[in-house]
Amino acid sequence: MTGPGKRRVIEHRAAVTLADVARVAEVSEITVSRILRNSGPISDRTRARVMAAVEQVGYVPNRIAGTLASATSNLMGVIIPSLSNIVFPEVLKGIHEALATSGFQPVVAVTDYNLDVEEQLVRALLAWKPSAMIIAGFDHTEATRRMLEMSNVRVAELMDIDSVPIDIAVGLSHRSAGYDTGRYLIARGYHRFGYVGHDLAADRRAGRRRDGLCAALADGGLSLVDQQIFDGPSSAGAGRTMLEALLRRVPALDCVVFSNDDMAVGGVFHCYSAGIMLKRDLALFGFNGLDIGQALPVPLSTVRSKRYQIGKIAVETILQQAERRDSPRIINTGYEILEGGTA
Repeated sequence: MTGPGKRRVIEHRAAVTLADVARVAEVSEITVSRILRNSGPISDRTRARVMAAVEQVGYVPNRIAGTLASATSNLMGVIIPSLSNIVFPEVLKGIHEALATSGFQPVVAVTDYNLDVEEQLVRALLAWKPSAMIIAGFDHTEATRRMLEMSNVRVAELMDIDSVPIDIAVGLSHRSAGYDTGRYLIARGYHRFGYVGHDLAADRRAGRRRDGLCAALADGGLSLVDQQIFDGPSSAGAGRTMLEALLRRVPALDCVVFSNDDMAVGGVFHCYSAGIMLKRDLALFGFNGLDIGQALPVPLSTVRSKRYQIGKIAVETILQQAERRDSPRIINTGYEILEGGTA
């Protein structure tokens, strides 16, 4: 997987061809073609060598090869990690509105936060020569990044700006959002902090927010007293059970920060059922600014991200210029702290 890197200038290259794969694998183009079409008997050793070369050079088959070699379709590939998390349907709404009168059609795929699945989806979508690829975050396998770089189509990486993009990044700094959360809560007088989260290895953006929170606490001479991490995707149910477990172990906390609003809403439900007075007995703080959190009897204190605008701005930026820029561009959509009533 790739991570933050130095700013770089994008080199525009000719599309990778079957001949490039054949040269690297030291076989004929016919052999490469047969392997990719799964046609005819081929030794396992040769197949492995060819597939390694495919990954090395970032080759993607052209599913519209009957047209001009340089042709692209009117499709835009959109790859998101989840549909159950309301954040991403809101991103899709922004994408849909920006594309409504453009003549382009989105093709949406879901990874369930699995980078290997993302790699398969990128390869499949690029084979149809989309005009652009819209994808969540910076965390990709090396093969995925290479395919996206070598495709020369516009690539928008959404939700995050804490690394160097392939082409365009549209979103917010999650580390900064976590840091500002910590500073805000310290200023309100809290000092015994707990954390409740979901799978941080899968959701790297949540992990960066936690890192920012810890940095703010350290700058204030504090640290997390304890944390409870759910080994799976975020949900209200997970937030409720994780907060219950955390408080059973360390009942003297005065503030708990959650990885997102889904988890925090579950925490609110636990407080209601356990007779814990929000803010007076225990402060809760989320992330995302979801409508459900603001519709609670006591509105959730949280950070609002601008999901709809992220999707809309990404498409509008792509439509303004069909070709990639000479250097990556970062568009910071920012965030805002919602005071709410739980912290």
